[in-house]
Amino acid sequence: MSELLGGAKLPKMDTLKKQRRELSEKKKALYAEYRKAQADMRQAVAVKANIDHLLSHADEQKNKAQER
Repeated sequence: MSELLGGAKLPKMDTLKKQRRELSEKKKALYAEYRKAQADMRQAVAVKANIDHLLSHADEQKNKAQER
């Protein structure tokens, strides 16, 4: 254990608990940001798919009109 700490003493439990709370709060904030970014990406993918579908549909109608 002393090799991992480089010869230093173990931190106090209060300090460890405080660090854990801070890290937990930071994790929650970052995870909320991640979920928002994920939802934005899903929406962008859906919009892109809709646009691609509309463009391919428009191309098909253009090709049918040219065949006539």
